[in-house]
Amino acid sequence: MSKMTRKYRSSVILEGIQRTPHRALLRAIGLTDSDFEKPLVAIANSWNEVVPGHVHLDRVAEKVKMGIEASNGTPLEFNTIAVCDGLAMGHEGMKFSLVSREIVADSIEIMMQAHSFDAFVGLASCDKIEPGMLMAMARLNLPSIFLNGGPMCMGRLGSRRLSTGEVFEAVGQYSAGRITLEELRTIERNACPGPGSCAGLYTANTMAILAEAMGLMIPGASTIPAVDSRRLEAAIKTGIKVMELIETELRPREIMSFEAFENAIAVDAAMGGSTNAVLHLLAIAREAGVSLTLDDFDRISRRTPYFVDLIPGGKYPVEDLDRVGGLPLVMKKLLEAGLINGDAVTVTGKTVAENLREYKPFLQDAGDIVRSLTEPIMKRGSIVILRGNLAPDGAVAKISGVKNLIHRGPAKIYDSEEDAFRAVMQKEIDAGDVVVIRYEGPRGGPGMREMLAVTAALVGQGLGDRVALVTDGRFSGATRGLMVGHVSPEAAAGGPIAALRDGDIVSVDAVNGRLEVELSKEEIDKRLAGWSPPKPKYLSGVLARYSMHALSASLGAGLP
Repeated sequence: MSKMTRKYRSSVILEGIQRTPHRALLRAIGLTDSDFEKPLVAIANSWNEVVPGHVHLDRVAEKVKMGIEASNGTPLEFNTIAVCDGLAMGHEGMKFSLVSREIVADSIEIMMQAHSFDAFVGLASCDKIEPGMLMAMARLNLPSIFLNGGPMCMGRLGSRRLSTGEVFEAVGQYSAGRITLEELRTIERNACPGPGSCAGLYTANTMAILAEAMGLMIPGASTIPAVDSRRLEAAIKTGIKVMELIETELRPREIMSFEAFENAIAVDAAMGGSTNAVLHLLAIAREAGVSLTLDDFDRISRRTPYFVDLIPGGKYPVEDLDRVGGLPLVMKKLLEAGLINGDAVTVTGKTVAENLREYKPFLQDAGDIVRSLTEPIMKRGSIVILRGNLAPDGAVAKISGVKNLIHRGPAKIYDSEEDAFRAVMQKEIDAGDVVVIRYEGPRGGPGMREMLAVTAALVGQGLGDRVALVTDGRFSGATRGLMVGHVSPEAAAGGPIAALRDGDIVSVDAVNGRLEVELSKEEIDKRLAGWSPPKPKYLSGVLARYSMHALSASLGAGLP
């Protein structure tokens, strides 16, 4: 349909005598009269040369453009920023990671609104960029679709398979004298063989899979490895599909229903996905005007079996899930068990149930990668919401692969990630301890850093199943062990975690969802009465602004 018979949103910059200067500027980038008669479709691409998950997205974007052009659209590409959490991990850089999610969403909003695009394709990999794009989709509510860059393939070291998580854990193994320096360097050289988001079900792959589960992506696309030619085929289909969305006027908020978020939570629980999904889904729901709370995560996780055996809680990388059928196989099993809503609408224009009826499994038997719901890994989902006198507003743990779900021990208190990591590397942590890292929340950090360097070092030293860790910060999707994050209210806001002292007895109960310190309410109140907020760590720049305005982790840690 041409603009002769229909007004597109981009007409405001393309049509009429008054827009002659606008067309002149667009001719400078190579557009012609025929381009002005078609919808202007943006590709918001996080390609860069820094991040392994993004380094190949220039090629993927070219295929998206082919799909748009084949369907009579005019594609124009712009870039967003992209932080690699692996590179930012363990130092000040991680403070900027969660903040970048807000900047990604804001930058897409700015580009889309300033230039009156008709629609956009969000093209991204990695932890905060993917949810940032989904937030932008919800905020703008323009025809849009998401495509990820795909998981990295596993590294190989003889018969051993490696991913990023194993490299962080190897640092702890080396510090404990369990491997040599040469062995550490060999792992380093072989763990990351090429482009893509880190190979396990860490945050990047979790969020891509959940975008598909919510109906915002071509079915089956989220798990295709980055180096697989099927990803380029999915890119072409994505370009074609966004043009269909323009014509049908199917908008993201029609897809991002409460039921769609419930479906995403069920998938996360069934697969042992990252705890960061809790933060991100809360933030996306807020942009979409959907009332989602921590109680919804707890309710859905309790009723959903954990039956997909993926790294880090399990044995297999995401590429192996793709080999046996990808997310559609998982969702089909959930639908048959009545654990997801089949009536939720998707970008295909069809419902979840209609898409899954068209799904043909690659293999009749997925082995032990995707198990039967009658013989799951655990009878409940992997996400646990904990509350108690240490977390009145909630905290989050992931229990996939965790041996000991209940732990009671003396607290060892650290007021920063660096202090905790130094203590771990100096072997100050003993079996039975509860490591507490505070003032790392959204405002206190600021930026709510991930603690992978600490947790991986503990695992590498053989303490992963013998200690617990509690923090108002976050965890990487690669984290293993009994680790409780997102403690709310955070220490910087005067939450009870700020009242803890070395030696206080802390109980973590992931069976019953409790996080308690063995102190009376009167003692906690007395300690907090003598507490004063710490001085701001940053007085200017993006972290200063974020620390002043960030919402609680229990609300998604976004900006109001």
